[in-house]
Amino acid sequence: MNLTDPAVRVTGVTKKFGAFTAIDDVSFTVEGNKIYGLLGRNGAGKTTLMQLLTGQQFATSGTLEVFGASPVENARVLQSLCFIKESQKYPDSFRADHVLASAPWFFANWDADFAAQLVDDFRLPLKRPIKKLSRGQLSAVGVIVGLASRAPLTFFDEPYLGLDAVARQIFYDRLLEDYAEHPRTVILSTHLIDEVSNLLEHVIVTDEGRILMNQDADQLRGTASTVVGKKTDVDAFVAGRDIISRDGIGGLASVTVGGLGEAERDAARAAGLELSPVSLQQLIVQRTTSTTSTTGTTGHAGGSAPSGRADRSGRAGGSDRAGGSGRAGGSDRAGGSGRAGGSDRAGRGMGHRSGRTDTPADQTESKTDAWSERS
Repeated sequence: MNLTDPAVRVTGVTKKFGAFTAIDDVSFTVEGNKIYGLLGRNGAGKTTLMQLLTGQQFATSGTLEVFGASPVENARVLQSLCFIKESQKYPDSFRADHVLASAPWFFANWDADFAAQLVDDFRLPLKRPIKKLSRGQLSAVGVIVGLASRAPLTFFDEPYLGLDAVARQIFYDRLLEDYAEHPRTVILSTHLIDEVSNLLEHVIVTDEGRILMNQDADQLRGTASTVVGKKTDVDAFVAGRDIISRDGIGGLASVTVGGLGEAERDAARAAGLELSPVSLQQLIVQRTTSTTSTTGTTGHAGGSAPSGRADRSGRAGGSDRAGGSGRAGGSDRAGGSGRAGGSDRAGRGMGHRSGRTDTPADQTESKTDAWSERS
């Protein structure tokens, strides 16, 4: 594989579980050495997509290439992947130190010293049985493995949900710091969009199994503005524009619109209107909400519901499973590292640590099976 080739190439991929379509004809690429955000509502297909990319599911149609080859039963590809998910499983007899001791069997780039540092950062009790760890401590085990693996392609399927605000911030800081030193490709699936927005270089948003947005994060942040003022003035200004959302009370209105140029911004200010930026989370929420509301239960702008999705109304919070039974689709939880040019990323990482004023704070299943067999 050439260094200029994408880390991931997905072409026309569809995944069905019986009559249910979890992934519907999606195509995209993931460039090497970047941090991607894979975002979307519950049931949007995020976890299913990551399971396809890590060889845990077979695509119904289309092609997937990871580092230039199919990941399915491909040892060369799989040894370059790390998949950490919120529902990470370990052998019942394991302690936390057993997990870290066995990790080098699976990750060629494993850094034991970095793992030890992370153990201290997260205050992880190494000698405690896995089954007796709190949810936050169990989340810390997954985060430590994901970071210290330094796998060329790392997936985090919201494994940090159990962490408190301080521990989550430590995860974000360590990710950026280590990325600057060891660039790699990371895909984060998360619902905590505001918390990770400063980490992301590229955003892919899925909705009802399709790609809703696929754009550079900085460009995406500048695609919308909120116009606030008297209702009559706001309505006159936004007439004929791309309206993402609308709100108001009494004689005042607040309308989020897309694509305002500098001249249009000057015109809005001259009309006595206020303009405010839209956060990445607000934009994604508004885009997915407006898409759903304008297309009924399909969730696809201008399109009909894909096979098996016509009955999805009222399932916004549902998990992405075939018929709700079994684990064919996996739960759809919101979640790496890598940036071209580590030096420029290092500065950004320090900015994230000290400059943020709003700081809130599977392994593949085959690897888990291998752990069980060796225990």
